[in-house]
This record gives sequence, C-alpha cells and structure tokens, in this order.
Amino acid sequence: MGAKTFPDRFPVVGVGASAGGLPAFLALLEHLPTRTGMAFVLVQHLSPQHESALPELLARATKMPVLEVTDGLTLTPDHVYVNPPGVSLTLDHGTLRLGPPASSAQGLRLIDDFLASLAEQAPGRAMGVILSGTGSDGTRGLRAVHEAGGTTLVQEPTSAHFDGMPRSAVASGLADHVLPPEGIAVTLAQLANLDPLAPHARAPGALPAPVLPEEGLQRVFQLLREARGVDFTHYKPSTIHRRLERRMHLAKMEDLGAYLGYLEVHPEELELLHQDLLIHVTSFFRDPATFEALQQKVFPELFQGRPSHLSAPFRVWIPGCSTGEEVYSLVMCLMEYLGAAAEGAPLQVFATDVSGTAIEQARAALYPESSVSGISPERLRRFFVRTEGGYQIHKSLRNVCIFAQQNLASDPPFSRMDLIVCRNVLIYLGPVLQKKILPIFHYALRPGGFLMLGTSETVGASADLFSLVDKRNKLYRKKNMAPQPHLTFTYRESLSERPPHARRKLEPGVTDMDAQKEADRLVLARYGPPGVIVNEDLEILHFRGHTGPYLEPLPGVASLHLIKMAREGLALELRSALHQVKKNASRVRKEGLTVSGGERQRKVNLEVHPLPPTREAGHCFLVLFEEAHDVLAAPAHKGPRGRKHASREPERDLEQERLREELLLTQEHLQTLAEEQEATTEELRSATEELQSSNEELQSTNEELETAKEELQSTNEELITVNEELQNRNLELSQLNGDLNNLIGSTHIATVMLSNDHRIRRFTPMAEEVLKLSAADIGRSLREVKLALPLPDLEAAVTEVTEKLGVIEQEVRDGTGHWYSLRLRPYRSQDNKIEGAVMTLLDIDRLKSSLDESRRSREYAKAIVETMREPFLVLDAGLHVINANPAFYSTFQVSQEQTLGHTLYTLGNGQWNIPQLRHLLEEVLPLNKHLRDFVMEHGFNTIGHRRMLLNARQLSSETTGVQYILLSIEDITRET
Repeated sequence: MGAKTFPDRFPVVGVGASAGGLPAFLALLEHLPTRTGMAFVLVQHLSPQHESALPELLARATKMPVLEVTDGLTLTPDHVYVNPPGVSLTLDHGTLRLGPPASSAQGLRLIDDFLASLAEQAPGRAMGVILSGTGSDGTRGLRAVHEAGGTTLVQEPTSAHFDGMPRSAVASGLADHVLPPEGIAVTLAQLANLDPLAPHARAPGALPAPVLPEEGLQRVFQLLREARGVDFTHYKPSTIHRRLERRMHLAKMEDLGAYLGYLEVHPEELELLHQDLLIHVTSFFRDPATFEALQQKVFPELFQGRPSHLSAPFRVWIPGCSTGEEVYSLVMCLMEYLGAAAEGAPLQVFATDVSGTAIEQARAALYPESSVSGISPERLRRFFVRTEGGYQIHKSLRNVCIFAQQNLASDPPFSRMDLIVCRNVLIYLGPVLQKKILPIFHYALRPGGFLMLGTSETVGASADLFSLVDKRNKLYRKKNMAPQPHLTFTYRESLSERPPHARRKLEPGVTDMDAQKEADRLVLARYGPPGVIVNEDLEILHFRGHTGPYLEPLPGVASLHLIKMAREGLALELRSALHQVKKNASRVRKEGLTVSGGERQRKVNLEVHPLPPTREAGHCFLVLFEEAHDVLAAPAHKGPRGRKHASREPERDLEQERLREELLLTQEHLQTLAEEQEATTEELRSATEELQSSNEELQSTNEELETAKEELQSTNEELITVNEELQNRNLELSQLNGDLNNLIGSTHIATVMLSNDHRIRRFTPMAEEVLKLSAADIGRSLREVKLALPLPDLEAAVTEVTEKLGVIEQEVRDGTGHWYSLRLRPYRSQDNKIEGAVMTLLDIDRLKSSLDESRRSREYAKAIVETMREPFLVLDAGLHVINANPAFYSTFQVSQEQTLGHTLYTLGNGQWNIPQLRHLLEEVLPLNKHLRDFVMEHGFNTIGHRRMLLNARQLSSETTGVQYILLSIEDITRET
C-alpha cells in the first residue's frame, strides 16, 4: 500500500544540514531567486532545550517568507519552512506534520525521515539537498529521492565547514550534482524553469502512466541496446518512465523527441541514463531475518553429508549483486556457520550484475563508514580492514568471491549451483523477463538446491518448478522436474527450433546402452500397465505408458497435478490411496473402480507403490492403472415390456451393489479427510505454540528496547549537558571576541593579519591610517592592494616567514621621511598550525630622532674632550675609567689598554692611589657635586713629582639615571 501523493504539482526542495549548516543555508538563500515556484523545507539538528533563532537569521538572507513549521501547515510555493527544535518532521498530502519529541538516536535521522516522506509524497518532484554536517544523516533520504525519480544535490565537501554528511552522500553515488551552496542555488533556479511532470497531472496515488510516446521509447531502447548491450523493453514500465522523465528533467527538456536528439549526439548522457535505469539498492545484512534463515534452514541441509574434497565445492550464485554488500554479507554468514572448517572448505561464490561500474566497486570492496554503521563490532574486527577512506573487506572473503558482468536475460547462466540468492531484482522486470529468468534459475540449481528471492517477490507462474520452504523469507527448493521445453539461451539456437534435417545431423550417435534403454521403454509402454510417478505434492514427474484413458488435462492454466488430471471416478480413490500409502508406507490396491470416459464406463484397478526417497526428489510414489476384464455397457434401449420386466430385478441388484461400493468409497474418503483434518489441527496447535513462544521472545525484545530507551535517555541528558557547556563556552568566546575587538580598536600599533595566500584577513584602525587601507581590501591579495608605505619585498618576506617560521624586522621610511619598524612573524592557530603571517608597523620616528640627536651629542662631546690640552678622564660611579683624552695618555705615559676599564686607583701600578684624591672623589665630590681648582701634589714613578690642579664634576644621565664623574687635571708644577 502506497501513501497518496498530494495533487499540487510544484517542486518541493528538502534541504538538510547539521553542524556548520547556518553559513551554508545563508549562502544558498542569498543566491536563490525570489520567484522559483518551489517550496523549500530546511531541516537541521537543533537542541530541543533552547529556542531556535534560525528563522529570524535566515529571513535576513532572502525576500521569501521564512516560517517555522507548525503541525498541519500547508506547503506554498516560494516559501521557506524551518523545522522547530526537538521534533520530527514529515510530509503528508501537502502538509507538514510534526512528530513527538525525538530522542538522540532518532534525532540523527531527522533528515532521512523527511526526505523519505518527501520522496513518497512527491515522486518525480522531490529534490533533496545535503549541506554541511557531521555523521551520515541524509544519505538514506537521498536514496529514496533518487529511487523516486527526484533530483539530488550535495554540497562540495571542500566548501563545507563539516564534511561528514556531504562526503557520505557523495560516496553513496546518489548525487546528481556536487556543488558549493552558491552553485546549488543556481542549479535549482535553472531547474525551476522546467515542469518535472508530464503535460497532464497524474492521479493521486496512481502509478506513473505510460504518457511517453511508444515509438520514442522504442528508439531509446534501441540506443541503449546498441550502446550498452542491454534491452530494457520488458522492464517495468513505471520504472522506465520515472527514470526517463528524471533524466529529461535534469537535461532541461520536456519533449521526448528533443531528448532523443540529445541522446544521439551526447553519448555521456546515454551512459547516465543507462546507470539510472540500473537501480542499485543494497546494504550490508539488509533484512537480517533472511540471513538467519540461511544459517538455520539452508546451510545445515546443504552441508549435511557433503563431501569435503575439492571436487565438490559449495557453489552460490548471486545475480544482481550491485556493489557487493549483499554478496559479502552472505559470505560472512557462511564463514560464521562453518566456523573453523571454513579455512579448508571449497567455496565458490559467483556474483554478477549488468552494471560494469557496480562490479568494479564490488571487486574493490571499499566502503565508507556510513555503509558499515549497522555491522556489529565483532564482524568489523573479523571481516573488515580499516583504511583511510573507510573499511575494506578482508582478503580471505574477497578470494572466495568471483565478480562478473552478466545480463540475466541474454547471457548464459551458471550451473550446478547449491544456492541462488536473487533479491529485489525481479520487481524491476516485467512478466516476460520473469517467465524467462525463473526457469533459468531452475536449470542452474542442482537437484535439491535452494532459491532465495526478495520479500516482495514470488516464483509466480513458475510455481511448478519450485516448492516453498519458508514463505516469510521467500525460500524455495528446486523440484526434480525436467527443464521446460521452451528453455533456451540466446548464445545458441534451441534444438527444437531447428528444422528436422538439421536436427538429425546434429544428434550424436546412438550407443548400445541407449538402444537397450529404448527397447525397455518400448516393452514397458506396450506390455506394462500405464502409470505415473508423482512427488509428495502429487505433481507428476514422469508418465509411463498410455495414460490417456485415466488422466486428461483440464482446460485453463496447464497443471501436472495428479488429482486435477484424474478422470471422473478416480479422484477420490486416488487421494485416499495416496494418503494410506503416505501413512503406512506400504502398497495400496483398489479394484473395480468405475471410470467414466467416452461413450462407456469401464472398471479400473488402481495400485499405488511407495518409492525409496531420493536426495533430489524426496518421497515419490508410483501410481499404476490396469483395465478390469468386466466392462459395463452403456444403458440399453428399452425393449418390449416383458423383456424389461424380466431384467429389472438383476439390474436392481447391480444398482444396489454399485451404490454400496460408492457408499464405502465415500466413507473411506471421509475417514481420510478426518485424518487429514486431525493432522492439520495438530500442525495448527504446534504453530500456535510457536507463536506463543515468539510472543514471549517479542516481549523480551520489548523489555530490551525499553532498557535501550532508558540508556538513550541517559545519553540524551549527557548530550544536553555537553550542549549547555558548549553554549557557555560560546558566551565566553563572544565576550573574548568583544574584548579582542576593543583591544584592536584602542591599540596605536598598525597591525595587519595575512592568510597563507597573502590575502588580508584583518587590520587595526592604525593600519588603516598608516597604510591607507579600507574595509573593501579585506580578502584581497597584497599584490592587488596599493599600500601607502613602499614595501617592495613584502610578499617574499611573508613567504619566508610562513615557510621558515622565523621573524623578520626592518626599519622602513615613508615618502615624508617618517620612520617605522616593520616586524613580520608567523600566525599560529590554537592547534599550532601556521595559517599566515602578522605584520606590525611601530612608529619609531621620535626614537629615531632622539637616537640621532644622542649620537650627534656624543660625537660633539668626544670632539671637545679630544681637543683639550689638559689630561681629562670620564669615570663611572665605581671610578672605572670610561674615557680618557690623548693629553692624559701622553702626560702620564700610559696606553689606552692600560687605562680604559680599570679603576683609577689601579692605574700605573697603583700610583694613582693618592689619599687626597680618594678623599676628593669619595667624600667631597658626592656632597658638593663639583670641585674647583683643588691643588694636589704627588710623586709619580714615570714623570716624577708633580703639582696638579684638579677640577671635577658629577653628572647624571636623565634617560638612564647613570652617574658619571668628569675629572680634568692641569699640571702646575712649573708655575710654582
């Protein structure tokens, strides 16, 4: 039962996002036209504990009305709808429905749930968009949209803040377009100009009608057949039409004739159409109950008593294998069943598909994390190897599987298969192909082999070839019947279709054993009693002799059921005899049965023999017919009255005897029915007990689910706590951001932050003043910006800083002569990654001027000291000689090396250690700050006794606070 679709024909766009979705939403809406004729539904993972401001934020980016969804809100074109936090959102007949508050596990599937309902409600008109986010939510929803003939668009992972959801969607192969949000908006605007439906609306809930011209369809099939070798003529029309309309919509064409012309000149579009028609819907362990049925019912029976030598490998065929998930799932189950014996067991798993692309993916056996999310950790550790892109199937499993490209309808099948698993392939094929493929499966299976179909598939008209083993899991066993006469393979001509003379030429020579068998057949046919061999289901397997007088086919659908073919008078006795043979396992004979046929009635004897059971056919029975000698003539015409009266009494006796026999037969038949009813009652009682047991198991499962629900509730509470912490951190970050902005605004240092590609990211107000930058320069490269300060090697310096991680400092000068100190250093992120460079410009013009003035003062003072004729010394606070003029060196006959850096008292081997001088410098000078014309006499070793006039002054530096002593010495010995 499918849900009814809503009658409005405008497209509906479902947009899903998670973390980092707000910037993507804004970019998408900013580039969307106001009038597209589409309705946009935005679904994002939101915290249920906080009110959402998403509608207000999005309303600033578009002129379309932005509404928060309320339950029962009707969709309207050119409107934007946003999901409220803490609820699930689905589409129902044109209205948006809100579900109960979702738990954390359900919350991760919010986008999948909405897109799935959108695909169901608006097939062909649904558009799914996946934007930034973590995890894999949305991938399954895109699959539903894709299968319903809709359009799928995914944000380019490199442009997303969080690429988990986009990468999962791209890896699934379901994306029609992979673009940044701006490109998605442009594509949606282009698609808005086309009507995705046929010229007339389809009836709500009805399957797509064959509105495309039949002649055009046949031409499309011809192009596909010539290009790819696949004939889609007998595929399901609804699938063909839906997929073809989808490709026409994506190619922006509404007319099939125009699309045909486009196909003829664009082979790449023909390949895309071919891939679209080959629907690949698969996953690991899809419908787990079916794999449990294989382990519990099929594998034990197939491996029971099976030889272990290499001449009898266990063979499995999986047609329509798609990208291999189901193949490897079956091999995993097989390995788990065999256990330690799997290492030496000869296994052959043949997996085929008509799509070469799918086969290549299956051979590679590489799957993203979203594909293996439902697999247990034990199976992941045992059967998978972790790779950079996800998981790869272990080599031991890949060695068992043989993948090949094969067309079920035209290529020859495999043979001697123990098991064929063909799930959800027949649902896409028409009756013609189904009637052709199922007999091929029967031919490919060895006697007693099993066939597994999808949950929505049956053997249909081929029920006479297979017996049902498990109705729920669609397990069938091959019946031991000869291949149907019309079973042919396209790689060779059928022998029955050749002319008689050709058949005679091709028939092999007859051997002696063949002649003996033919002779036995002729003798049995002529002298032996006619009969049939039937199986447990009373299906006729072989005819022996001429059975026409006893069996005849019924009008209508052909059937080989024995009871249905029995002539009048035999059906009840046949059923009763077969029931007795099944019950007692011994021969049963019935004599004198009256059979109607032709113009007379005949007496027939009936024998039923049990045959030894075989592995291939199970229990079989031989039914023999023989003609009794007394034949009842047809009723005679009335003669003379006397003769009639004479023969009335014997006829009455015969009639009573016949009625007595019929009564006995009826009683035996009733007894048989009663026994069958008792057996059926016993089976129903057993089934009831099994149902009660299943009910208990379901009750236990329900308790486990309740426990899991409590655990999920606990996890949800933890997530809420984490969310609150994140919100507090966001508040702190907001405050820090405000502090940073104020700090940058108040600093008087010109600072510019550059990215790795030399683009300006941010600058301070001082940099705006010094370098003449403006807000329009943010995002521009340095080579595109004309700076007010000449910095010719700036780009090379930035590259050197980011590559060598060093610091560059240099002094630069503007055109007016103003000096700045330029410093470049790497920009390091919090995780210590280099993401650009920081350039600072410090105004050092005043410092530069002060330094120049100080330098000039020093040079001036030095020149004065050096031109003085009297000895002159400059001492520090510790009385170390800092400087001395040439007059001092020549007067006292000392060198510069012996003087500078030494204390005054140690000069000339201590000859300057004069008590008067020490008293002058250490006691008098600190008090008076200066000393004038102090006379001192002293005998020097080198120049003799001298009378000297000393002048000293204490000097302090205003900038550094260092104290100096200036000491001049005048020799006045001659004057005295």
